[in-house]
Formats: sequence, C-alpha cells, structure tokens
Amino acid sequence: MTAILAIDQGTSGTKAIVVDADEGTVAIAEETVRPTYLPGGGVEQNPHELLDSVLTAGRRAVSTASRPIHAVALANQGETVLAWDPATGTPLSPAIVWQDRRAENICGELAEHSADIARRTGLVLDPYFSAPKMAWLRRNLTRAGVVTTTDTWLVHHLTGEFVTDASTASRSLLLDLDSAAWDGELADLFGLGGERMPRIVASDEVVGTTRTFGQEVPVAGLIVDQQAALVAEACLEQGAAKCTYGTGAFLLANTGSKPVRSSAGLTASVAWQARQQTLYCVDGQVYTVASAVRWLQDLGLVQSPTELDQLVAEDSEGVLCVPAFAGLAAPWWTPEATASFTGMTLSTRREHLVLALLQGIAAQVTELADLVGRDLGRPLTRLRADGGLTNSTALMQAQADIAQLPVDIYPSAHATPLGAAALARCALDPQLSLKEAVGDWRPSTVYEPRWSADRALEFRTTWAQAATACAAKGEHS
Repeated sequence: MTAILAIDQGTSGTKAIVVDADEGTVAIAEETVRPTYLPGGGVEQNPHELLDSVLTAGRRAVSTASRPIHAVALANQGETVLAWDPATGTPLSPAIVWQDRRAENICGELAEHSADIARRTGLVLDPYFSAPKMAWLRRNLTRAGVVTTTDTWLVHHLTGEFVTDASTASRSLLLDLDSAAWDGELADLFGLGGERMPRIVASDEVVGTTRTFGQEVPVAGLIVDQQAALVAEACLEQGAAKCTYGTGAFLLANTGSKPVRSSAGLTASVAWQARQQTLYCVDGQVYTVASAVRWLQDLGLVQSPTELDQLVAEDSEGVLCVPAFAGLAAPWWTPEATASFTGMTLSTRREHLVLALLQGIAAQVTELADLVGRDLGRPLTRLRADGGLTNSTALMQAQADIAQLPVDIYPSAHATPLGAAALARCALDPQLSLKEAVGDWRPSTVYEPRWSADRALEFRTTWAQAATACAAKGEHS
C-alpha cells in the first residue's frame, strides 16, 4: 500500500488529503487563507499564513489518516510570487497573488514586445502571469533575496531545495515553451536578468525529502493546481478538456506533445512533465466565479452558495450579466473591464440577477470552449468539470445549455490534490503509467443540454455583444 499526503495550496485556502492506493481518500483537512484586497487592483497574502496553512492542514490530515505516508505532493497557485531570503527562508515581501493587477504599467511598457513574448512563451503579456508581478515587486517593494513563485518557497521550507516544476515555470512569461527551459532574454526584458532562478523539475521527480509531517519521506508530484486537476480527471489524451469552477473558472485542454500557439487569444502552457515526456495544454480563464457569488453574498442577495439553486429564477426575463468583476481574460484580455447587468426593469428581482450571473459565468466558459475547439482543429465533444460550484445544478445546467455540450461532473471535490498524488505515485514507482496512477472514474452527474441549438446561439450572440461592450468600455476607461 502507498499513502500519499497531497497538499493543494490555493488562493482562499489550503487542502491536504491522504490518499491510499487501495482505499482512496482516507483523510481531509482544510485551512482558510484570507487574501487582502487593496485599492488599485492589489491582492496580497501573508506568506506566514500560507506556510502555516500547509503545515497545519498536512499534519492534521496525517494525524486523521492514522497510517504512515510514503510521499508528499504539492499543487500550487501557479502565478503568485514573493521575495524571500534563500539562506533563512524568511519572506521579504507579501505574496503577490495571481489576481493582482498592479503590474499593468509594466506590461504596457513592454507592449511592443507582446508578439515576440507570445511566440516564445505561449502566453499573453498580462499581469496575471508571474514575471510582471516579479518585476513590480522588485521595483516597488524590495531588491533583496530571491523572487519566485510560492511553490519554490514552500518546497524550500519542506526540503531545503530550490526548485519549481515545468508547469509552474511555464506560467511565468520567462520560459521558452518549446524547450521548457528558462529564457535569459525574456528575463532581461522584464528587468529580471540578474535573478537566481530555481531548477526546473518534472512532476514525477523526487525533489528532496522532508520530516515535516513525521518520518522522512520523499517530496514529489509538484504541479500547478489547474494542471493537477487535468491529470486527476484523466484528460491524458489530446483533445480532452476540463473546467474547474473555483475562485475563478479555468478551462484546460490537452494538446499533446507539441505546444499549440493559440490563434484565438488563449494561453499555451506545459501541462506536465512526466515519464520523460512533456505534454502541453491550452487554457482560458474566467477571473471571477466563486468570487462573483461571494459578491452576491456581500450584497445580501444570497446567504451562501448552497442557496443558489433555491433562489434562481426559471428564466432571467432578459437580464444579462457579464461577470467581469476583475476584468476580462481570454479572448478579450481587457483587465480594465468591469462587470455589467443589462436588461433590467422594475420587475427584475434578485432571482433574475442570480440566474443572469450564473448564465454569465457559463457564457464566458462557453466562449473559451469554442476557442479551444478552434485551436485543436475540432470542437470539444464533452466537458469534464470539477470545483465547488459544480454543486450548483443551475450553473451546470446553464453550462450544458449554453455550450451545447454534455458536462461530466468529477465525483470528488479533491481533483487538484488527487492529480498531484497520482504524479507522486509515479515518482515512487517507475513502472507505473500515469493512466494507471490516475485510475478510472465515472461522473457523479452528467448534464445534457436542454436548450435547442437555436436558443443557445441566440443567447450567445446577445451575451457576446454585452461582453464586447464591457471590453470596449474597459479599453477606453
């Protein structure tokens, strides 16, 4: 038997599970993390809180499991960065979260290089990614120590090593996508040429050992959270796609062993390196999903996400929502865009607003699914889904209706740590294939489209006009 402690360090919390090869998930522990939202688009986390959440959740999960663990795996936020002292591990800055927009000016300064950056990295020049935030941090907070993504810092505390995995590195705007190696010219472009960069490792590589959670065990299974979910949901073949509905929504599709430069405004990244092979994916983001529902809560329109299905209207009565509360990502890439509700009258009630917001989320995901199909050269035939908001029947049915695709709900709430655990299991057993490590799963629910194709097209056309108006307003703000 092989028991893995898999830790998912996320934006709003850290989840640790112990997953046993025979028994499945045998323990779960979660710790809340509270980002600080600042004027001017700043979003920060306390690094001490991040580390404490990892240690506390991990130790609680191991204690609950009441069995020895054989490895520790870590999935991370991807683009959240901080400065820290490599000699002591002491943080020298707050963690600048992936949602932070304060590096927009830096991206503006580099606009003439955007096409070359996209060609080299597969990414769009945007503050969402690591390098602009790293450059902003260096300009505004501190020149001391090293500046890395949070995974490197956390792994250093666990093992003493200075590493990051290829999928995380590919989210930085500093990695040459074809070679999966750091690009010195890109580092120079962002004013980061003198920085010490972590060693890039594979996701099925043992990077060191730790005694943090009891007996000394290997640390492996390092990967970005969204790519980890892609693994867990067995999107192991070209063309398979999933969407995670969390703080934001993240749609990823496996594009195989060759990177596909998106012609449609999506981003291309390393999906994972495992078994001496680099696989790639394209992805698109909806920045505000659970955070948009939290906005409804803050206004008192709903008490909790569990109320959505009870409060939602049967029909939005013409109300449309573009949930661009933190800007629009692919394919608009308008960080200045703001959210909108249109079509309201004196008869509009909160249930119409709730449905319009859920349909707006589903419409944005549908746009991404359509673009993914263009990049793959064939439309998606199904969409796998995970994340907390897959519990909303109203949202998932809207997704199936608007996208005109069956939506398969992943049966566990722990896709991200389960993906990391599968990769760690591969690191412990070189004979095990990734497919064997993931295993088979069946959807807990399948949502089939109920709308006609004509109705879906009419809705998408009207909604896209509203989204375009939001983007145009953002560009001129």
